[in-house]
Amino acid sequence: MKIRKASLEDLEMITLIEARCFPEAEAATKEEFEARLKVFPEHFLLLEEEDQVIAFINGIVTDEKVIRDEMYEDAALHKEDGDWQTVFGLDTLPEYRRKGYAAHLMNALIDEAKIQGRKGCVLTCKEKLIHYYEKFGYKNYGVSGSTHGGVVWYDMRLEF
Repeated sequence: MKIRKASLEDLEMITLIEARCFPEAEAATKEEFEARLKVFPEHFLLLEEEDQVIAFINGIVTDEKVIRDEMYEDAALHKEDGDWQTVFGLDTLPEYRRKGYAAHLMNALIDEAKIQGRKGCVLTCKEKLIHYYEKFGYKNYGVSGSTHGGVVWYDMRLEF
C-alpha cells in the first residue's frame, strides 16, 4: 500500500473511480477533477495497491467551517492558507472496500492538516456514514445547507 499526491496523469483513473463510487448527480466530472488537480494537487491523495490506484481523498482548504455546493464546482475557491481542510470525496473502488484503505487516506489527510497548522477538517456525508466519520473524531452538526446531487447531507467537523 502506498499513499501519494495525485497529478494530472491520474485524471482518467480518478474519474473512473468517482463514477463507480457515486451516482451521476453526485459525482464530480472529469473537468472538475482536472481543475482540482491544477489548483490543489497537494490536497489530493491517492492510495495504490500493487501500483494500481484504488482509492483517493481530496478537498480544498478554506476559512469556512462548512462545505458550500459552489466549492465542489469551483476549485478557485481554494485558499492555501485557510483554516479548514475539506473532504470533497473519499472514494474506494467497491472491490477494495472494508479493508481499511479509506481509513488510511483519512488519517493521512488529517495528519497533513495538523502539520499544516489547520484548525481541523470538514466534510459532508449521508446519514448512513455519520458513525463512520465519528470514528475519526468528527462531530455531527446536523443537516447541511448543501443540496449537492439532490441528497440530504450532514455537516461533520473535526477540530484539532
